[in-house]
Amino acid sequence: MTTKTIAIVGTLDTKGAEFRYLKEQIEQRGHRTLVINAGVQGEPFFEPDVSAAEVARAGGVPLEQLRERADRGESVATMAKGAATIAARLYAEGRIHGIVSLGGSAGTTIGTSAMRALPVGVPKLMVSTLTSGNVGPYVQTKDIAMMYSVVDIAGLNQISRRILANAAGAIVGMVETEVPSSVEDRPLIGATMFGVTTPCVTRAREVLEQAGYEVLVFHATGTGGRAMEDLIRAGFFCGVLDVTTTEWADELVDGVLSAGPERLDAAAEMGIPQVVAPGALDMVNFGPPETVPEKFRGRRFYQHNPNVTLMRTTPEENRKLGEIIARKLSAAKGPVVFFFPKKGVSAIDREGQPFYWPEADAAFLEGFKAHVAPHVRVVEMDAHINDPEFAEAMAQTLLSLLRSQEKEGKAS
Repeated sequence: MTTKTIAIVGTLDTKGAEFRYLKEQIEQRGHRTLVINAGVQGEPFFEPDVSAAEVARAGGVPLEQLRERADRGESVATMAKGAATIAARLYAEGRIHGIVSLGGSAGTTIGTSAMRALPVGVPKLMVSTLTSGNVGPYVQTKDIAMMYSVVDIAGLNQISRRILANAAGAIVGMVETEVPSSVEDRPLIGATMFGVTTPCVTRAREVLEQAGYEVLVFHATGTGGRAMEDLIRAGFFCGVLDVTTTEWADELVDGVLSAGPERLDAAAEMGIPQVVAPGALDMVNFGPPETVPEKFRGRRFYQHNPNVTLMRTTPEENRKLGEIIARKLSAAKGPVVFFFPKKGVSAIDREGQPFYWPEADAAFLEGFKAHVAPHVRVVEMDAHINDPEFAEAMAQTLLSLLRSQEKEGKAS
């Protein structure tokens, strides 16, 4: 077994005994630890490898200044930024192989900030009092394992010792796990899907996989789009099949599944081939009916299930969406082709279905064409987005772009 080094990030002034116990448990299992102290209030319970002063400095504010101001919010933000900077540097230097932390709201903010600074695949474990609630803001798009502490992290007792011992076993197990490289590993393509675009993505994925690629599909729920953008920037993908750009409808119209204003930026910046469609831009997502804002009263709705209410986008909104996506694709450094299905952009935007509104879809295309750059090829098909011929055309076009880029790479 190869000995690994596990970073421990925490406030050693207020939870020092618990962190020392965690450190001892990891080391008893044959691995090294590297302790990063993020505590601002007082002296550490034991000597860390990285001091609080170093963390504060990396966060942009001297530790003495944080103590003088006694602003808890500023202190947490500074130490979170500093811990993230230091964790990223330690990993880049090959000095850590995994990371673990524990805490309440402040500790979880600091610990997960450091974890999000590390690439996907690096073992990450957060023991938190907040895990039984909404952990989305802490996890975001990274593979952070969250463990509920059950009791507050306030001293060692029969319960906390068991939980922390389990945490030590979990992070050790993760860093010891080796994923053998395979000669069968294939180039990766990122794709986006919603339930209402599943037939399209499924068929396109089949075509791409038959051609020797591996397709990673992201559920376009906001987090899914952000996760794909992060992995594109991390260099995982050789191409993108962005069928389902629906998250932009939520960003524009204040739905609950927005991926933020940077959606569609990563592939453009990285210069990788992308084939894009307006999948599910006919809908904005809300929760149960009672959660829909009053300002939308009178709009066209569809109850997808008891917890999901869909609202049809209007022609005006679609025209604006067309303009936004045109500008995003026009900024691409690499090849990009946009496909438009004239018979509907989702399973419920088809003749006879509740969101069928040809004028709204046409408005999108008008807005798109008015603002798209000449180098973006636009393909209009007399098909529905879920028709096999539409999916196959998108997939074959992406394959063509990938092959052309590969030839250019060899020639250079």
